[in-house]
Amino acid sequence: MGMEIKIYYRDTDCGGVVYYANYLDYFERARTEWMEERGASVRELRDRGIQFIVKHSEVDYRSPAAYGQVIVVDTKADKITGASIDFSYRITEKGTDRIIVTGSTLLVCIDGKLKPRRIPEDIASKLTSVK
Repeated sequence: MGMEIKIYYRDTDCGGVVYYANYLDYFERARTEWMEERGASVRELRDRGIQFIVKHSEVDYRSPAAYGQVIVVDTKADKITGASIDFSYRITEKGTDRIIVTGSTLLVCIDGKLKPRRIPEDIASKLTSVK
């Protein structure tokens, strides 16, 4: 099951629908929860000098979401390589499964000096575990 998000007034634009850039925030929130569910806490990674930054993102807007609705963000790691992770997302309206947005992000692992680095083996094994 994905992460549920209730749409508040602050999430919307002057037309009353979710402001387009907020979907990237929803992706980030869901991705962080996905990683933490697998034992890869962003805070603990940062304390170890490991960070993941977004190198590329794509969003396909399919249908609007509006104030008061509850959406569900499903997150999946499609590919984990030596230094990167490809995530995909599917956002639907809770209860109807109406697709609102699909998208993806490519994250790159970096060290404390913002240089690319391999994903540590213990972290990679946590992220590839099935939950």
